[in-house]
Amino acid sequence: MYNNNHRQRGFSMKKNAFVTGADRGLGYSLTEVLLENDYRVFAGRYMKDWPWLDRLKEKHGDDLYLVDLDISDTASVKRAAESIKIETDSLDLLINNAAIVGPEENNLAIFEDVDIDKILRVYNVNTLGALRVTHALIDLVLNSRDKLIVNISSEAGSIARCWRTGEYGYCMSKAALNMQSAILHNSIREKGGQVLVVHPGWMQTYMQGVRNDKADFPPEKSASDIYKLIQRKDEFKGDKPVFIDHLGNLWPW
Repeated sequence: MYNNNHRQRGFSMKKNAFVTGADRGLGYSLTEVLLENDYRVFAGRYMKDWPWLDRLKEKHGDDLYLVDLDISDTASVKRAAESIKIETDSLDLLINNAAIVGPEENNLAIFEDVDIDKILRVYNVNTLGALRVTHALIDLVLNSRDKLIVNISSEAGSIARCWRTGEYGYCMSKAALNMQSAILHNSIREKGGQVLVVHPGWMQTYMQGVRNDKADFPPEKSASDIYKLIQRKDEFKGDKPVFIDHLGNLWPW
């Protein structure tokens, strides 16, 4: 049950959000748009030498709390959760955004050398990373007003609309994230919880280490669209979770 006396440790009573993979790209843009809309944001940071979050901290002060986080490492996730729980006992919004593409794979990869260890790395981050974070913070989510988890998936995770002949690691990891999201939604629905699974579109981000300027639009556009979906979350409530793109269009699982 939501505790109206939940801790804010000297902060004004704002909604709390946690965004993983907030260093740059979509995670950074989501952090920025939430701050601009009066959220207090806990931002998961993987790259300490990347300066964007530090600059954002200078602008927003105590409304932004930087959390060192490697979602592929259970100990790191536990430390991050402990640091958040010192500051608050509720999270209205958890966005599992952090993900990697992994090595580029030839479309005929099954006929060539398939590096299983590299694929396991992608799966460990994209699928198990979100599970680690959710498990560590589910009590805070369910103790909030909104009780919302947003898992950033991909069109690559849609089995019904699969067109690829390669990229096994990334596609399989996102399909598994979709299943995880469905199970999670079933687990928390009766407690008032909700899961949204979102394909953010093809963005100009750093998924492979350098900015992909050939993509359709910048991450700021997707972040703005996803924030609008969060505001419409009650429209998507139901017995089953929904898999939608950043514009709110339904996608097949």
